[in-house]
Amino acid sequence: MKLDSMELPLAKNNTPKIVVQITLTLIVLAIIPLSYPLLGNYPLFLLKNSCNNSSDYSQSSSPSSHDSRREDLIRALQSEKRCDIFSGEWVPNPEGPYYTNTTCWAIYEHQNCLKFGRPDTDFMKWRWKPDGCDLPIFNPAQFLEIVRGKSLAFIGDSVARNQMQSLICLLSRVDYPVDVSYMPDERFKRWKYKTYNFTLANYWSPHLVKAKEADSNGPTHTGLFNDLYLDEFDEEWTTHIEDFDYIVISAGHWFFRPMILYENNQVVGCRYCLKDNVTDLPISYGYRRAFRTAFKAINSLENFKGITFLRTYAPSHFENGLWNQGGDCVRTKPFRSNETSLEGTDFEFYMTQLEEFKIAEKQGNKRGLKFRLLDTTQATLLRPDGHPSRYGHLKNENVTMHNDCVHWCLPGPIDTWNDFLLEMLKMEDNYTHSNTLSVDNKTR
Repeated sequence: MKLDSMELPLAKNNTPKIVVQITLTLIVLAIIPLSYPLLGNYPLFLLKNSCNNSSDYSQSSSPSSHDSRREDLIRALQSEKRCDIFSGEWVPNPEGPYYTNTTCWAIYEHQNCLKFGRPDTDFMKWRWKPDGCDLPIFNPAQFLEIVRGKSLAFIGDSVARNQMQSLICLLSRVDYPVDVSYMPDERFKRWKYKTYNFTLANYWSPHLVKAKEADSNGPTHTGLFNDLYLDEFDEEWTTHIEDFDYIVISAGHWFFRPMILYENNQVVGCRYCLKDNVTDLPISYGYRRAFRTAFKAINSLENFKGITFLRTYAPSHFENGLWNQGGDCVRTKPFRSNETSLEGTDFEFYMTQLEEFKIAEKQGNKRGLKFRLLDTTQATLLRPDGHPSRYGHLKNENVTMHNDCVHWCLPGPIDTWNDFLLEMLKMEDNYTHSNTLSVDNKTR
């Protein structure tokens, strides 16, 4: 299957300078505590980077203040005996992978890197090692027991679907689902694990809000041009999720595309639209409002009682050029955490997600809804070796993006996103079980 031609970031050299916006974001990071359920405040890896790259923060605070804040957080974590599973390093795992491209039928062609001749295999032989604890390798039987009688939906773009396909492959060692989709469209799939009465689904919503195709080519001739209604729900998914026990929501790469932005049915600006008298807004403007509206949709659903996981932004890894200017990702091993850092638009997207997540969580808590942060950003940032690159298609095949540094090979690093997900489900399951025992003891 060919790559989704619409799932491509716009050439970033067209992006206006966003120094002011980034500076403001850095100041926010320095002075405002962010909600981070598994930690209490800051993501630990972000604090590490702030200490290692203190020059980036010279306008907001001194390196010593970041060292102090990081030390305070570490002491808090140690006193509460909690471990940040999202902060760590990739370590060799000679036992991997736990499925292959021939044992799992859920792998799309453009993720089937070995089929199309990738010569190295080490990209499949790493596991994530959190600082201070271990993250268990995915246990498919355990996962299926936890979700027995429940339902899970992935909402977002083709990277969200990439994670769902990884999950199907990881579960394939125990069971395969049957297709119970209500429409033939590949963008809206529903699977049933009958033995476990578990439903798995994905809903295509690359912007998370209402969008209409305005031009299949776009003003910059790099792809789809959309009208984006930032304050309107995308009913393609908001009208279908009330019965789900878990939803995993994510978005990112589509916001690099050209678009006209609407609020209250009025044009408020655009991205790369090249229209007279229409303001070209910062990329974070639409991104922030889209997440705000998506979270508002979830919190407004009267019958929704499930847990919402925000899967954080997954950076691409184009080097030596942009996606449409010869850029590629040819590295064959992960970065160490001190070899790279989150910066530019990647940093801005990530911080925007955290800030909107905090607002949504506070609002959701008022009616008993749970929000959890599935923070895949650091682990993903460190894996430039995990993309299909040129090995997602035949050598001479005519594809929109010849070198794919956005999606992920299967098997590959994205499988660890589901290691994270299972660990978080185990925490929820243990919490529910302990609360049930507590209630039972009080009634005796």
